[in-house]
Amino acid sequence: MTVNQPTTDQSAEAPAVTGEHADLLRTLAEHRRFLRFTTRDLTDEQAGLRTTKSALCLGGLIKHVTSMERTWVRFILEGPSAMPDFTEMTEEDFARREAEFQMQPGETLAGVLEAYAEVARHTEEVVAGLPDLNASWPLPKAPWFEGRPEWSARRVLLHILAETAQHAGHADIIRESLDGAKTMG
Repeated sequence: MTVNQPTTDQSAEAPAVTGEHADLLRTLAEHRRFLRFTTRDLTDEQAGLRTTKSALCLGGLIKHVTSMERTWVRFILEGPSAMPDFTEMTEEDFARREAEFQMQPGETLAGVLEAYAEVARHTEEVVAGLPDLNASWPLPKAPWFEGRPEWSARRVLLHILAETAQHAGHADIIRESLDGAKTMG
């Protein structure tokens, strides 16, 4: 099944907010659009193909960004309890995490994109309702978070934005390797 995706989508429209909230949401929506655009006119099979030496595929990248955004928005609302204690993750936990970067049997590109759109809508609602972007929580236990620093809602949103942009770049390389199509240029 080929998914024909318009060049713009509903999730690119941020809620009616102003100031810094609006700037963050607009920029995040733009990078989401770049990521989604890399999947235009692809079949489910193509969305699951590895086209480089990397284990990444387009559908898996979108699944990962969806999961990452969902988890970090939960962190904004709930704090470190929204995430696992990364220091106690098992091999099974890491295998589940790795599967997040792949299209699994029965998954469709349309389903992956819809899940991403739902997460985007939820993020936009949460951010629009945040009275203070300075509200912060200590980060969960993880070897890469030395000293358990705190991150504000602003810092979390910047992290989501950076990961989305980074993975949009990955997706562009994967798509160009697949059939020569580019997101930009």
